[in-house]
Amino acid sequence: MRCGTISHVSSRPAPAQRLRDLARLRRVKDRIDREYAQPLDVEALARGVHMSAGHLSREFKLAYGESPYSYLMTRRIERAMSLLRRGDLSVTEVCFEVGCSSLGTFSTRFTELVGMPPSAYRRAARTTAGIPTCVSKQVTRPVRNREAPTSSRN
Repeated sequence: MRCGTISHVSSRPAPAQRLRDLARLRRVKDRIDREYAQPLDVEALARGVHMSAGHLSREFKLAYGESPYSYLMTRRIERAMSLLRRGDLSVTEVCFEVGCSSLGTFSTRFTELVGMPPSAYRRAARTTAGIPTCVSKQVTRPVRNREAPTSSRN
């Protein structure tokens, strides 16, 4: 046996470890999908899968193209869009219903993803009242990673 080689340090092959890591990341993603309205943060998510917050953030972004926080906020905004289309809750009520604790942060993130503030979206949603839900959802779905078109300001 030769000393100093990395192959002798770990008894697990790298591909098997990668599959285990991906399974843990999937559990985090599933938890966000289920518990988006709960007070979740990256630290709590990382503890749930026995990772450090930094490691979870890096690996999640590599696997899914965005950070766990960004994914959580996207889920919250998608649900908020649905509630705003329904029309029976105020923007503030929707903000708290989807798990956001700051109306300002909610409005900013909503605008980044959707391309318009939640109040404007709520007004626009009234005009889609006769459109089937499946079409409405496709047309009004959020855009990830700040890709939403912004209106020009004069």
